[in-house]
Amino acid sequence: MSDRVTVERDGAVAVALLNRPEQLNALSEELMEELVARLEQLDRDEEILAIVIGGNERAFAAGADIGELARASAIELYYQRRVERWDAIRGLRTPLVAAVSGYCLGGGCELAMSCDLIVASETAQFGQPETGLGIIPGAGGTQRLTRAVGKALAMDVILSGRRLSAREALAAGLVARVVAKEAWLEEAKRVARDIAAKGPVATRLAKESVDRAYETSLSAGVEAERRALYLAFASEDAKEGLAAFAEKRRPEFKGR
Repeated sequence: MSDRVTVERDGAVAVALLNRPEQLNALSEELMEELVARLEQLDRDEEILAIVIGGNERAFAAGADIGELARASAIELYYQRRVERWDAIRGLRTPLVAAVSGYCLGGGCELAMSCDLIVASETAQFGQPETGLGIIPGAGGTQRLTRAVGKALAMDVILSGRRLSAREALAAGLVARVVAKEAWLEEAKRVARDIAAKGPVATRLAKESVDRAYETSLSAGVEAERRALYLAFASEDAKEGLAAFAEKRRPEFKGR
């Protein structure tokens, strides 16, 4: 692999940073291929319990690589299965925290929305500007943005090209936390460390349950949650967590 994506490990947390600064981290075919490969590798690592995905202070990712898109035919895009890479990221078991500073547009916004939660710098800007290029979002933008912020605001962003500031995105429900511009990455790491400190089995089951609420009816979601609860309760981690609480000590989770 090249250095288009840099990966650092800090205990149970991994940090994957997009590294095309001159192109504002435009999501080229090669960059997305490498990002997915590295994330899938981390997802298989039992020692990694949370992953932060970020860019740099100026841009999380300013969108797709427009030059590549302009040269591609519809059939090439279909056979390359380019947009399915966002689905692969969404399907990872390990919790994902997006650390967003600066531009988070187009495919970059879709990448952030593919994560489980977004920590944003006060400088962050979110948008889906594809209609200005004569195309539309194709990696989940019309669907995930609508579910996150509602139809009216999603229509405004997607049809008019409006960008949401970090505070607007927080108020609308797209972003979980907004922090000072110098703290965007460290706060995301802190959130990831908090996640990694919890029971790994319970965390993954909770992630799946929240995703189910996002994608299905209330009754089906509650039923899935209940099955996940029973599975979590059967784990060694549950026994350890309950015992540690009763004994007033810190639990030692094993992920089993």
